[in-house]
Amino acid sequence: MSARAGIVVTGTEVLTGRVLDRNGGWLSERLRELGIDHAHTVVVGDRPEDMRAALEWLASEGMYLVVTSGGPGPTEDDMTAEVVAGFAGRAVVLDEELEGRIAKILERLTKRWPNLDMDAIRAGNRKQAMIAEGATILEPVGTAPGLVVPPAEGREGQPTVVILPGPPRELQGMWPAALETESFRAATGGRTEYRQVMLRMFGIPESEIAETLRIARGDGVDLDAMEITTCLRRGEVELVTRFEPSVEATYDAFERVVRERHADTLFSDDGTTVDEQVARMLTESDRTIATAESCTGGLIAGRLTELAGSSSYVLGGLVVYSNEAKSALAGVDAALIERVGAVSTEVAEALAAGARERLGADVGVGITGIAGPGGGTEDKPVGTVCFSVTDGTRTMTRRQHLPGSRAEVRDRSTTLAMHMIRRVLLGESD
Repeated sequence: MSARAGIVVTGTEVLTGRVLDRNGGWLSERLRELGIDHAHTVVVGDRPEDMRAALEWLASEGMYLVVTSGGPGPTEDDMTAEVVAGFAGRAVVLDEELEGRIAKILERLTKRWPNLDMDAIRAGNRKQAMIAEGATILEPVGTAPGLVVPPAEGREGQPTVVILPGPPRELQGMWPAALETESFRAATGGRTEYRQVMLRMFGIPESEIAETLRIARGDGVDLDAMEITTCLRRGEVELVTRFEPSVEATYDAFERVVRERHADTLFSDDGTTVDEQVARMLTESDRTIATAESCTGGLIAGRLTELAGSSSYVLGGLVVYSNEAKSALAGVDAALIERVGAVSTEVAEALAAGARERLGADVGVGITGIAGPGGGTEDKPVGTVCFSVTDGTRTMTRRQHLPGSRAEVRDRSTTLAMHMIRRVLLGESD
């Protein structure tokens, strides 16, 4: 069995949702890359007894390694180092050399703020230099050091604990140093190799994947030899399979079943997103794109410009929320809006054509709809959204009713629009 690991994310602000955890998932992926079986993630508040309970539970579950996120800082609620030392059966000692190195870092920072309470600064400095005796120090990326704490003599069955700071930049910067420590290598000597494949589909419900799994099992595919997860995200179904090289033939048989059943909805077999595919196709074909958006208020333009290098193909976007703006900025005929209504496929087509012509782009995108919670009618209920994408030769236009809250309707609209752009770039049309 591969070395097993758990993650403990600390912080009451994370536990209560005031701050979103950006470390657990990142650490999980790094563990997988190393061939370490990530078994559990536990989120606890800033209470010593809860941290200790999480560590003891993970030890009882047979973890070889535990990685903690948050808590080696200077404030009173930063207690991870002390709790881990007690768990490992090690005394807490002051490392004077570490205290001096942290002091030099703080000295540079305090020059920016001359009115700081230096007594509090010095107390926090000393607190950060209190470490578990026998631990390996990971030098600060910010001001907080990290630690790799092996169990004390007589506690060899317990996991080694890696203590990392909470800020993602500091945690990620410190991770490579943790991997190089003798204690880390000793705790993860039983690592294996994992391969992971992500297939992305658009246009099917998650329940269709459940049926595919049943069919694959009925065809003799040993699904239990692999770890298969499905996730519906931004309107797309992600099918992720993790497996060891010894069962690669089993995975190949499973993928064949998926490809046969979902040939018309499978758009990515290499993990790439639709955003990345659209960016690549625009770049490789040397084409440009522009948008005219009503209900999404610029979200599609924002999504198109999220990737680096987008300035080479995104010319701009028009936010045309009012009917007057649709006419003045995108050139939509006011008589057309009066006749068919602002939320219509005809206006979506006019917006796409207007964005393309007004900004001189090769591809234009138009979107208009009712995101809610008000504004719906019997003929056009809340969630009705009309889309159009054109390159001047090919045009694809859709009217969809999207479920969910206002935020969900707007977000799902961007995904549908991205897929329409992709299909037009591939040469498809209505």
